[in-house]
Amino acid sequence: MIGDRLFGAAKGDEPADLLLRGARIVDVILGEIRQGDLAVAGGYIVGFGARKAEEIIDLKGKYLVPGLIDAHVHIESSQLSPAEFARAVLPHGTTCVIADPHEIANVLGLRGIRYMLRATESLPLRVFFMAPSCVPSSPLENAGATLSAEEIKEVLSWDRVLGLGEVMNFPGVLSRDPEVWAKLEAAHGKPIDGHAPGLSGYELWAYRLAGPRTEHECTLLREAREKLRAGMHILIREGTTARNLSALIPLLSAHTAPFVHFCTDDRHPETLHTEGHMDDVLRKAIAGGTDPLVAIAAATIHAARAYGLVDLGALAPGFRADFLVVSDLEQFEVERVYVGGELVAEGGRCLAECPDIPAGDVRGTVDVDTGALSFRIPAEGKKARVIGVVPGQVVTEGLILEPKEVGGEVVADPERDILKLAVVERHRGTGNVGLGLVRGFGLKRGALGSTVAHDSHNIVVVGTNDGDMRLAVARLVELGGGQVVIADGKVLAELPLPLGGLMSDLPLEEVVRRSGGLKKASRSLGCVLPDPFMQLSFLALPVIPKLKLTDLGLVDVERFELTSLFVE
Repeated sequence: MIGDRLFGAAKGDEPADLLLRGARIVDVILGEIRQGDLAVAGGYIVGFGARKAEEIIDLKGKYLVPGLIDAHVHIESSQLSPAEFARAVLPHGTTCVIADPHEIANVLGLRGIRYMLRATESLPLRVFFMAPSCVPSSPLENAGATLSAEEIKEVLSWDRVLGLGEVMNFPGVLSRDPEVWAKLEAAHGKPIDGHAPGLSGYELWAYRLAGPRTEHECTLLREAREKLRAGMHILIREGTTARNLSALIPLLSAHTAPFVHFCTDDRHPETLHTEGHMDDVLRKAIAGGTDPLVAIAAATIHAARAYGLVDLGALAPGFRADFLVVSDLEQFEVERVYVGGELVAEGGRCLAECPDIPAGDVRGTVDVDTGALSFRIPAEGKKARVIGVVPGQVVTEGLILEPKEVGGEVVADPERDILKLAVVERHRGTGNVGLGLVRGFGLKRGALGSTVAHDSHNIVVVGTNDGDMRLAVARLVELGGGQVVIADGKVLAELPLPLGGLMSDLPLEEVVRRSGGLKKASRSLGCVLPDPFMQLSFLALPVIPKLKLTDLGLVDVERFELTSLFVE
């Protein structure tokens, strides 16, 4: 129930806390822009005028826009602590995110999810969560934790948890795997996020009927149309590596907007720093020909309704007072950001306090005996399966190539851009090492290593020689997680990520500086990829086609099974 104070302010009997005069209000309910005033009290919008107000601001014709909502994001992929993530995105007009903490859940299980909830509880950014459905994402790898259906049921009862996170194990859904279906049953009646790249026809219809109702993995317009036709909400993704907006933006219209939203999924710190967050996505959508009113509605009221957030996403009485001040809707440069009626960012700077919390319970997550490591690949055939990197995408190609052989062993062949790839289990000290080959990095010497490797986040390392690859793993163990560039037995650049091996405890600017140092060092070794570490992180994800590598070995994702490195 609303209090007397809010009710009195709405009736005009009590003064409002804030009155914004002379605004051009972006009304996402009526689909119009109108000149008027907006009154705020107690963190809520109470009306379109006030007889009295404690503070009056004349906007002189500037636009008032509802706060933007990222419909699907992994905060951990920003490599920032939750507090630093909030500091990074608030100035860009993002006032709410629907976060899936399955990255840290794959490392620490319930302990990781509880940390994310505690770390976001006092932030000015509104952070809601989806319960991670796939920990691990598949039986074809070892993660740091396993979440059962009973544990998912517990997470779904926690505050700010809206529903079930992306159901990546679509083969488990289609085969009626009892554990997968128990999780779907636990979330019955709540939002359930989908994740089924390429699924079509009868299998798509069955998957949708099982419960998943959103999809953020569409890369082709025809796939997005088919899934929209099947009743799914399409989340157009524009991350750092996976950039699908230009291909999918024709899907968004005034008619489809209630079922089409925007998400970033995974955005690296440099992308946040140089391009922005949801403001960047809106700018691109509008530049691509979408009516600004339609794009804004998709990113606000329709995203809120898709996840049952009934008091977010619009500028009307009873809605939370989350809004932006913008001078030009097409350029969409955010001047001021308000959350709950409080000014939290202005001129590209976060003004609100974003408190960090102690993070001791998510440190110390790298357990590897580096002395026992071996990256030796005995030659067992003339032809081998090679992962082909697709720049800018999380999907890969499955290539059949003749590897270089020396003394009965397969070695990296930088001249032909065929490098060694290894995934080292880091959670339980099993000693597991999956070995493979990859093409597309362009390295001429050295190695790159990371503890960010979706979704189980084992150590992934690519290199031109075994010595530098071993040193990369050893340095990551010393850091307690992170990313490193190694060459000729020396560390050229590094970014410590001690929080779960995923997130830094450093400020955004320092993370950006170090991340830039990683890219510069990678380029100096011949790397041709714009963001090699983001690309590297997805090579261990065995739910995205075609060919991936885990600590258990090479995975044929389309057949959802382990396969041999060599072709018979």
